[in-house]
Amino acid sequence: MSGTPSAGKNPGYGHDITFREALAVWLRVAALSFGGPAGQIAIMHRILVDEKKWVSESRFLHALNYCMVLPGPEAQQLTVYIGWLLHGVKGGLAAGCLFVLPGFLSILLLSVLYAGFQDLTLVQALFFGVKAAVLAIVIHAVIRIGRRALKNAPMYLLAAAAFVSIFFFSVPFPQVIISAGLIGLLGSRLAPESFVVIKHGGPEGDGRAIDTMMSGNAAHHTRASLERAFKVMAVWLPLWFAPLIVLSVTLGFDNVFTQIGLFFSKLAVVTFGGAYSVLAYMAQEAVQNHGWLAPGEMLDGLGMAETTPGPLIQVVQFVGFMGAFRDPGTLSPMAAGVAASVLATWVTFVPCFLWIFLGAPYIETLRGNQAVSAALSAITAAVVGVMLNLAIWFAIHVAFAEVGDIQAYGMRLLVPVWDSVQIASVVLSAAAFVALLRFKAGMLPVIAVSAALGLAYYVAFGSGAAM
Repeated sequence: MSGTPSAGKNPGYGHDITFREALAVWLRVAALSFGGPAGQIAIMHRILVDEKKWVSESRFLHALNYCMVLPGPEAQQLTVYIGWLLHGVKGGLAAGCLFVLPGFLSILLLSVLYAGFQDLTLVQALFFGVKAAVLAIVIHAVIRIGRRALKNAPMYLLAAAAFVSIFFFSVPFPQVIISAGLIGLLGSRLAPESFVVIKHGGPEGDGRAIDTMMSGNAAHHTRASLERAFKVMAVWLPLWFAPLIVLSVTLGFDNVFTQIGLFFSKLAVVTFGGAYSVLAYMAQEAVQNHGWLAPGEMLDGLGMAETTPGPLIQVVQFVGFMGAFRDPGTLSPMAAGVAASVLATWVTFVPCFLWIFLGAPYIETLRGNQAVSAALSAITAAVVGVMLNLAIWFAIHVAFAEVGDIQAYGMRLLVPVWDSVQIASVVLSAAAFVALLRFKAGMLPVIAVSAALGLAYYVAFGSGAAM
């Protein structure tokens, strides 16, 4: 399908791509959205840029750069952004909702099975292998993003400072990210050659559908105005906060549903750098502070998100499900889990639509802005340090069945019980890492093989050998 404009079909949008055609493409993107943000963005690029030719390379990367600046899953926001450019609000809603729907349904089913049958040997065995593969994937992600983001000494120092802050001193993740962004803004003035590592903007488009609609008076829905901004806020802010207000008033602030809604609303505001970067913060709160999950269960949830379509941040659904399942109140545990699963998903993704619909017209004016590029570069460097903390945290809990901690002088250090080492987990993780890094194996095959090997280990040696 060509993107050449035609006055007969969509004159308001400046191109001839029908909403039905776009809907079919967004369904296809949603069904193929495996592999985390890198894989999802690659799939969208192949379909939208190479195959359909609806958007040029420069416009695709331009939109992606904007989404990376915003909190939230960049791949999902990219679908909302391009869907909005093509067909306005209805296009953004269709693209963004379809991107989330397959993962939501998959993780909901897996959460029900996990909560109801996690004591069975088969389920334990499958997730035993998946945990090892997830650890290898996280380590691989740290290396991949580190190579891209750490281009010079200031970036390495930012990454190291972020790691020390969160690993040894448990500094909250939002504080780390905000500090890095402020350092980047300062660096853009004092040493721009060192801080402007990630470039924004690019050459103009080549006449494809979205590039053509950006010129002239065709695309009225992309114009920024205060009236439009107030309308967007009048719709999306109540959609976001009304459930939280109702829960607080009817159930109380300390109720598990209220806490889940407030926690994941806060998470939606600070999720810079993708799901991996915020998992350490999520795990710290959900496991240590709220007691919704055990450390091993956090790995199980990430394994679910890794093996299902959709954004990795969809793991919030599993965390919410398990938290309410264990504290259901007047509901049955399963009903409470399902309700919390919907609530966590709602407060996580509603802000994504708000950021795009409200900010996209204005954020266009930031194209090529040096200060924004420097801030993003610094945040990405800090994210590498946060992800390294996550990798070490996961590694300790995968390799050892028992983990303690030492607290002194304002620091906290995890200390594994060496007698509880799980040799099988260590071997599986090492094999998965070699497959990913050395042999460039795909993520899904690695997880599938690890799950199969974990199952075989249980069958051969029994569940007691793996725990």
